[in-house]
Amino acid sequence: MTRDRLLIVKTGSAAIEARRRFGDFERWFARAIGPDRFDYETVDVSDHEILPSLETAGDYAGVVVTGSPAMVSHRLDWSERTARWLAEVIADDRLPVLGVCYGHQLIAHALGGRVGPNPDGRRMGTDRFKVGQADDGLVGPLAPEAPVQVTHLEVVLDAPPGARVLGRTAVDANHALHFGGRSWGVQFHPEFDAVIMRCYVEARADLLDGEGFDSRAILDNVRETRAGINVLRRFAAICDADRGGGNGESR
Repeated sequence: MTRDRLLIVKTGSAAIEARRRFGDFERWFARAIGPDRFDYETVDVSDHEILPSLETAGDYAGVVVTGSPAMVSHRLDWSERTARWLAEVIADDRLPVLGVCYGHQLIAHALGGRVGPNPDGRRMGTDRFKVGQADDGLVGPLAPEAPVQVTHLEVVLDAPPGARVLGRTAVDANHALHFGGRSWGVQFHPEFDAVIMRCYVEARADLLDGEGFDSRAILDNVRETRAGINVLRRFAAICDADRGGGNGESR
């Protein structure tokens, strides 16, 4: 049976050590959602690969925009081109779209929000995400406070006009946003498991300690969580429902 296709818009690669041990972002998303759930197609925009036209984008079941070591605020050419494409796809409202970390920020920027360095500095490890809108179909079903995996320097400082804030962490008021229609963004990394998160902390330990953090304490606090997988599978169910292949419930 032919499977629907999910488009992964790759905005960069994972940390070198994590990539060496576990593969890259697109593999982690496929594993978390389910390797057999979709045919996964990746377009690496950071390597100047070409995104599908608006007319052919509708052939996909949905779009996931990955994280990146790049910074949205630097407004690199490939990033700005991707932002314009995302704005068109979201305005067309035929496809469910999920932005993750850099992808979350890039969508916010594309729609008129403001992205920049987190005033509280680097965030890394397992954080607590507080759900603010329990009626949202994507993040609402999470526990009122859910552990999530994070690694980022920039955040959405001002949400774009019309966006709905779905939840926050202690230092990030716009940690999850519903941009309208079937488009969302989350600052946390739902594709990370605890092993990948620990790999990131270990790889950045000297950097974290040099910035005044306690890398050992951050490492000790990393824990496994199903919150990210549940969000990704709910997004997959939304994609299924849009294609007539499901009832909108997570599997």
